[in-house]
Amino acid sequence: MPSLDQRQIKNLSARAAGLLGWYDRHARALPWRIGPQERKAGHVPDPYRVWLSEIMLQQTTVPAVRGYFERFTKRWPDVFALAAAPDGEVMAEWAGLGYYARARNLLACARQVAGPLAGRFPETAAQLTSLPGIGPYTAAAVAAICFDERVGVLDGNVERVLARFFALNRPVREIKAELRAALDQTVPARAGDYAQALMDLGATICAPRASLCGRCPLQPDCRAATADPLAYPVKPQKQPRPNRYGHVFIVRDRDGKVKFGTRPPRGLLGGMHEFPGSEWVSEPVGDPAFPVPGHWQDKGEVRHVFTHFALTLTVWRLDLATIETGSDWVGEKRLGQLALPILFKKVAAVAGLPLEP
Repeated sequence: MPSLDQRQIKNLSARAAGLLGWYDRHARALPWRIGPQERKAGHVPDPYRVWLSEIMLQQTTVPAVRGYFERFTKRWPDVFALAAAPDGEVMAEWAGLGYYARARNLLACARQVAGPLAGRFPETAAQLTSLPGIGPYTAAAVAAICFDERVGVLDGNVERVLARFFALNRPVREIKAELRAALDQTVPARAGDYAQALMDLGATICAPRASLCGRCPLQPDCRAATADPLAYPVKPQKQPRPNRYGHVFIVRDRDGKVKFGTRPPRGLLGGMHEFPGSEWVSEPVGDPAFPVPGHWQDKGEVRHVFTHFALTLTVWRLDLATIETGSDWVGEKRLGQLALPILFKKVAAVAGLPLEP
């Protein structure tokens, strides 16, 4: 593909001052953000809070993250507190955000910053990428927002803004490196505010299902505004999502304790808690191989969609007449304290188990 239009890159750069003026008036109030007026008053962003928010925001939205962020920072207010937290407690607090490898990398990164780096996050994107779980986007976001490094920050909102501004005729993911390089050329001295201004523009004015072009500070240079803004970004062709199937077994003893396990530390839902079950296979499963004999009740099915496949589990429950002991049994009223991912919370609900916090 030919390079992005240099004239349009210059147009975007020329609009930076107007975009920053718009941001000064309309910046969103977010719990991890130091707003433009606060920055002018001398307040600086906390790299710990910015980093934590950016990790949480991957693959999800601000409304979904806000409550998690506030609970995390109340419980672990700085990188030292998070680094000292037990893995299980962090995983339990993370449950529901998904993509659980992020939580494992979050802890690994916190421990590296709190230990060898004495609590100081590196100040450049290049240095930040050496830390666990920090890729090019997160590194650029922390470096720009916290330290005003003049690097472009290309999240989903910014991708949409630029796809419309340039009227890109191919999916963003096919030209992301080129788009990031173009954005780098436009970053002004207020790099952090510029990054957040573009994010806010994509979240409010240049939104996924609405484009309020009459209010946009990038006009009249946006090429999509004279056509159909909602036709951009061009969507990549979707690949069919395969199905997988399995059984899951809920075993409850006479005392109300429930059998649970812990998934391997690596891989899907790594380190999270689970209920015993069969392997997940590509064809509908037949009769289950129950882990213990007894009068098993078929409680129905749970369907859950992961990024790369959809899973259907048949839920079985067995109520024992005996009292069991061991570290892999938990009182049903304490199930909500386990690090259960959403999949197994669905299973608990179908099986008729309480999930009190």
